[in-house]
Amino acid sequence: MKKALIASNVLLLLLVAVLAMRTSSREDSPPAKSAAADSAAPSEQIEFWTCSMHPQIHQDAPGSCPLCGMDLIPVVSEESGSGEIGPREIRLSPYARKLAEVETTPVRREFVTKEVRMAGKVDYDESRLASINAWVPGRIERLFVDYTGIQVRKGDHMVVLYSPEILTAEQELLQARRALKELERSTLPGVREGALENLEASREKLRLWGLTADQIASVEQKGRPGDRITIYAPIGGVVIRKNAVEGTYVATGTKIYDIADLSKIWVKLDAYESDLPWIRYGQAVDLQTEAWPGETIQGRISFLDPVLDERTRTVKVRVNVDNRKGRLKPGMLVRAIVRSQVAGAGKVIDPSLAGKWICPMHPEIVKDEAGACDICGMPIVRAETLGYETAGPGEAPLVIPASAPLITGKRAVVYVAAAKREGVFEGREIDLGLRAGEFYIVNGGLAEGESVVTKGNFKIDSAMQIQAKPSMMSPEGAAPSPSHHGEMPASASAPGGEPEETLEVPGAFRVQIGGVLTAYLGVQQSLSTDDLDGAREAAKKVLVALEATDMTLLEGDAHMAWMKQIKALTESAGAIAGAEDNIGQARERFLPLSEAAISVADTFGSPSAKPLVRMHCPMAFDNRGADWLQDSEEVRNPYFGAAMLECGEIVKTYKTPK
Repeated sequence: MKKALIASNVLLLLLVAVLAMRTSSREDSPPAKSAAADSAAPSEQIEFWTCSMHPQIHQDAPGSCPLCGMDLIPVVSEESGSGEIGPREIRLSPYARKLAEVETTPVRREFVTKEVRMAGKVDYDESRLASINAWVPGRIERLFVDYTGIQVRKGDHMVVLYSPEILTAEQELLQARRALKELERSTLPGVREGALENLEASREKLRLWGLTADQIASVEQKGRPGDRITIYAPIGGVVIRKNAVEGTYVATGTKIYDIADLSKIWVKLDAYESDLPWIRYGQAVDLQTEAWPGETIQGRISFLDPVLDERTRTVKVRVNVDNRKGRLKPGMLVRAIVRSQVAGAGKVIDPSLAGKWICPMHPEIVKDEAGACDICGMPIVRAETLGYETAGPGEAPLVIPASAPLITGKRAVVYVAAAKREGVFEGREIDLGLRAGEFYIVNGGLAEGESVVTKGNFKIDSAMQIQAKPSMMSPEGAAPSPSHHGEMPASASAPGGEPEETLEVPGAFRVQIGGVLTAYLGVQQSLSTDDLDGAREAAKKVLVALEATDMTLLEGDAHMAWMKQIKALTESAGAIAGAEDNIGQARERFLPLSEAAISVADTFGSPSAKPLVRMHCPMAFDNRGADWLQDSEEVRNPYFGAAMLECGEIVKTYKTPK
């Protein structure tokens, strides 16, 4: 809640002139000659004068802010409006709405998409691995493939093996063949049949030792035994291991080669347990790698590990990928996105699988009716049995843009444009559901067709607070009045103040956190100097530092607190590391990285002897405002860089916990 209060107080009255005009019916802008004292209409009653950057300043007359020197702006009384205004409502004049850039969007029903981002590695398809073993004891006389990485085809000769046992077995074969020939004209019952069975047994013995039908036929045709056997590749693929050299004596079962068919591969991803409700077997996955930037490779989820890794709190998700072009190499790092279409109550739907039948072993096999899998022969099943929902007409959830709700703690507040009362906005608490992309699902508190404020809501909320009405920060209204002498309210975090209550963690983990925040500061410093390449490299260092953290050092609340932040840190740092040649895009991605880093500092304090400073710029992102951390009190704004390097002020200082 304190975090939200800081943001609201800094934004508070940034455009309070908006509210000073809220009862005026004028559509045109005030005269060009008007100053702050002239910004309110003559008919409006001015209650006091305040500073847009320091709303705790209250003066009885116009002038300059004693803290920053900015011109003070007027705050007008509620009585200047026309009509009845409820305790949770506020009225803005047309000019005030224009100045505050208030925008509204209708509440509507729509199927929205939840994006789940994961990371992982390319691996071999275990069903496409084969080994070449010695089926009889002997000595390797020739290896046709003498190093790993060679591509071979099914049936290629791989090994020549000398074996006295092969010699003996082939002699037995020839003897059985001669015996059968001698007994062809025998009239004794069962004698010829016995000789034929003996011949077939000799042939079967050689087949079991790895000789092909052609090799056995060749021995019979030549009429003389051999003491060598040629071993052929059982599948086509790449030789990934060579376990013997020429001249090696091998026993039965000794492994000589391992071969992997890389035309189909697996990608093993790590999914956080909080993302599991949105992941289903058979879902399409978009994959990207560093080797092929900008190119998306398609795959399908084929397996979800039934066991959670307690150390990382993740579950392995396996994806089948067609790799006939050979672009994916085992060991490559992969970024993945699963897009789950969400219906009401957070149910996952997939229109492409509605009414379809799918193989539980091979998700690429999808049919219109029951049958057997073309690959494994297993009976295929209905897609609904694998966790999908069938969405019918009218089942789309109620959604609002993600910019509409003001969220603090467990409360979510939206401002709704009152029907048939122009300029009146009502603050309303709602039951907010899942966030899916740029939308939130609404479980209750709004009706389809109502208009919610999507831009300017912070400014409206600030005006509600200054008038002691129910707002995001004060659900019952009657917010404490700011001091007339410039003191920060007791609930705010004053610069240089003691850190809020932090969690105790082992010293080793505090050092690891220090590595993460040090790398984060590298991103901040690079963006403040407009150095995109430096920001991307620093973001990669954040990922390395996160990989080095050992969460097994944590217990209880500290463990859970870290788990909440490591995902956001990893995703946003990865997004910056992969940012295109657009520093604006990197700055947008720096915002969630900063929010996560601030949460880490709030939870664990400064990890080093040097204090961290939290800064706020009210003008970032079209006046929505944004915070960041830095290690000095000299403002260095990462959201604007050289364009507005010194835009910002200290809102909190983190000291090392004692």
